[in-house]
Amino acid sequence: MGYTLPEILSKNHSNFVDEAYRGSKEYSDFRAGLRRGEYQSGQFKRITKDGHEVWFEAEYNPILKPDGTPYKVIKFATDVTAEKERYLDLHGKYEAILKSQAVIEFTMDGIVITANDNFLKGMGYELSEIVGKHHSLFVDPDYRDSQDYKNFWIRLRQGEFLAAQFRRIGKGGREVWIEGSYNPILNADGKPIKVVKFATDVTKQIALLNQLKTLIDVNFTEIDSAVTQSTIETGTASSAAIQTSGNVQLMAASAEEMAASISEISQSMTKSQMATDGAFDQVVAAGQSAKHLSEAATAMGGIVGLIQTIAGQINLLALNATIESARAGEAGKGFAVVANEVKNLANQAARATEQISQEIEGVQSISNDVVSALDIIRQSIGTVRDHVTSTAAAVEEQSAVTRDMSGNMQRASDSVETISRTVATISSSIHQIEESVGKTKDAAKILAR
Repeated sequence: MGYTLPEILSKNHSNFVDEAYRGSKEYSDFRAGLRRGEYQSGQFKRITKDGHEVWFEAEYNPILKPDGTPYKVIKFATDVTAEKERYLDLHGKYEAILKSQAVIEFTMDGIVITANDNFLKGMGYELSEIVGKHHSLFVDPDYRDSQDYKNFWIRLRQGEFLAAQFRRIGKGGREVWIEGSYNPILNADGKPIKVVKFATDVTKQIALLNQLKTLIDVNFTEIDSAVTQSTIETGTASSAAIQTSGNVQLMAASAEEMAASISEISQSMTKSQMATDGAFDQVVAAGQSAKHLSEAATAMGGIVGLIQTIAGQINLLALNATIESARAGEAGKGFAVVANEVKNLANQAARATEQISQEIEGVQSISNDVVSALDIIRQSIGTVRDHVTSTAAAVEEQSAVTRDMSGNMQRASDSVETISRTVATISSSIHQIEESVGKTKDAAKILAR
């Protein structure tokens, strides 16, 4: 108690109890009984000098006078504080279990001894309806008559602890699922003397798990179907991507060949354009030369006319000379001969110039025809040159478009290859998803057991 003897001599017993108990009727009755000489024994809580609780297993013995009147009390006590604290701890835990779990006790033959309110409420019975009844009241007939049920009680009688989820039948045939343990209680010799069951009602959880099983079966079937379909579709997409890649590469190669061909055509058209430009310039020059020839012929025609005029005047002078020689008679005969020769020469010159004039007119006519033909040729070559120029420009544009198309097709080919690789990656990912779904499905099934 922590006191010295001088500290407690002549002090009242109430110094060793707490204030609440000191003022209670229970303590008054305790003291009154001792004054009457009544023997008191039991476990008593007392308070030490420093205020701590201690427990004593004690006997209060009133000492009597010869006339039977008690005149003092002798107490014999043993400190059981440690044992009491262990007991209170275990008792507190047991009370907590009684409040939170269903508890029922059986004899080793399976006869109900007692049960708490949680058990009665869960199973739907009153205590009077089950005390003295066998445990088989709570199981279905098929299980009750089975060897498994017989083995269940054999194992308990052997002192074996059993814990699991159990299907039980409540009042009125209602199905009840419990998460429980059957605990054989042993005596001092280690022999089982009764069975205490601690249980929790998990009927709602089992119902939810059954629903979960259904959902797992339905949802994972749908997921499996979706994954399978995705696998098929990605396989189809992969094949299509590979085929498309081949086609695009073929088109890209064709576009490159087309670009090369168009480039050659463009070069040929450029050469053709240069040739038509040269021909056009030559025709223009020939036309100018023909014009100069026509102009020269015209000029020659003027000279021929002048010669014809002079020949006419000579002829006129010869005629006059002939007349004058005739007047002169014999003296003018020689002059007449000369005049006649001159006249003949003038006539020959006139005829020659007439012929030259006709030839010059022919040359002028031919020159004019040549100029007209060259002008038509110039116009035709000009038209051809325009067409060649337009065609060359169009070919150049087509060449640029084809080069762009070739580049685009090559980029498209690269993109399709990227798509193909991506589809392959997706296919691999779907395969991994399929494996993960399978593992998740297995885990969910384990969870739903």
